Amino acid sequence: MLPSHPHFLLLCPNLFGFKGGIQVYSQFLLDSLRSLYPQGSFDVFLKYDQPHQCPAPLINTRFHGLGAFPRSLQTLLLTAQPILSGLEKTPDLAIATHLNYGITCYALKRLAGVPYWIIVHGLEGWNLEHPWRVKALQNADRVIAVSEYTRDRLLAEQPLTPQQISVLPNTFNPQQFQPAPKPEYLLKRYHLNPNQPILLTVTRLGKTATYKGYDQILKSLVTLRQTIPNLHYLLVGKGDDTPRIQALIKHLNLQDAVTLTGFIPDHELCDHYNLCDVFAMPSKGEGFGIVYLEALACGKPVLAGNQDGSIDPLLRGKIGCLIDPDNLPEITHNLLQLLHQTHPNPRLFQPQTLRQTTIQTFGLAQFKQTLTQLTDYSLSPQYFPPILPIQSLL
Repeated sequence: MLPSHPHFLLLCPNLFGFKGGIQVYSQFLLDSLRSLYPQGSFDVFLKYDQPHQCPAPLINTRFHGLGAFPRSLQTLLLTAQPILSGLEKTPDLAIATHLNYGITCYALKRLAGVPYWIIVHGLEGWNLEHPWRVKALQNADRVIAVSEYTRDRLLAEQPLTPQQISVLPNTFNPQQFQPAPKPEYLLKRYHLNPNQPILLTVTRLGKTATYKGYDQILKSLVTLRQTIPNLHYLLVGKGDDTPRIQALIKHLNLQDAVTLTGFIPDHELCDHYNLCDVFAMPSKGEGFGIVYLEALACGKPVLAGNQDGSIDPLLRGKIGCLIDPDNLPEITHNLLQLLHQTHPNPRLFQPQTLRQTTIQTFGLAQFKQTLTQLTDYSLSPQYFPPILPIQSLL
C-alpha cells in the first residue's frame, strides 16, 4: 500500500515533443496518478523532450527534459540522473513507461530498495533477449502489460509468473472522440463529396512501421474500386516511409483515389474519424492500438489484424472485424462487406453500441479504477540482493 503522500519517479521517452501511442499512454498514466494522489509528488524524467518543451514545474510535479543533450549522452543521463535523484529522495514507487528504461529502475532497487513497475507496450517486449532488460523485467515488483496479448506473450517468452503481470489497457478521452456528421471543411479540403465512401488509416508512416498494413489497404483498393469506383482512401500521418508509399500509389495507378494528409493537429483528429465510413489498419505488430479506440468511440466500423494486440481493443472481434493481415483477398472481402454494411456482425453498424462498449471497457474512468487497484495492491516483500557496484548495473 502506498503512503498517503507518495513520491513517484517516472521515466518516459517523451510527453511533449511527439505524440505516439507510448507518449499518450504515459500522459494518461501521469495525469491519473496525479488525480489519485493529489498530495503526492512526482519527478518525471523525459529522454527526448528538451527543457523548453516541458511545462513549468507544477505544484507537485517536476519535469526533467534531457533532449538538449546529444543522443549519445541521453541514455547515460536517463540512467544517472534518476538514480542520483532517487538516492537523494527515495521514491515510494518508480515506473518505467518503456521497457528499455527498466534497467535504471532495477539499479535503484538494488541500491536503495525502491519498488518499481515496468510498462510493456508491444514489440519492445516480444522476443526479448537483452540480458539486462530481461533481468529488469524479472525483478520488477509489477510488470504492466497494455494488452492481454502482450501479457500472454511475456508469460510464454520470459521467466515471469502470472502474479507478476497485470493488464492496464490503453485508454482515451471519450469527450474528445464522439460521433458527428462528416465535417464540411474536410470534405472541401480533400475535394470529396458527402456521399463518397471513405477508408481511413491513422498511423506513423515510418520505414520501421510498414507492419501497420497500409500497403495492404492500397493493394486491396485496386480490387475494391472495381465495385466502388468512387472509393477514397485517406492515409493520415507522417514519416520517412512517405516517398516509398507515394511510389507505390503511382505504381498501382491510385493517384486519384488516395490522399496522404501528412501531419494533422490533435484538434482535427476526431473530425477525420468522422469523415470516414470505415477505419482500417490491418497491422501485425500492435501492442494495443489507441487509434482503434478513438475510431470506435466515433462509432466507426473497424478492421484490424488478428495476429497482435489489435485483438484487445476489438474485444476479440465482438466490436470489430479481425482478419489475417497477410491475406489480401480476406482483407478485400471484409472491407467490401464493411463498406456495403453486409458484414455478419451487426454491432459494427451500430455507432452508439460501439461507442458505449468502448467507453465502458476502455474509458478513462475504467483506466483510473484499474490503476487504483494496482497502486492499492500491497507490494509483497521481496528479497533484495546485496548492493552491487553501480558500474555492474549500467
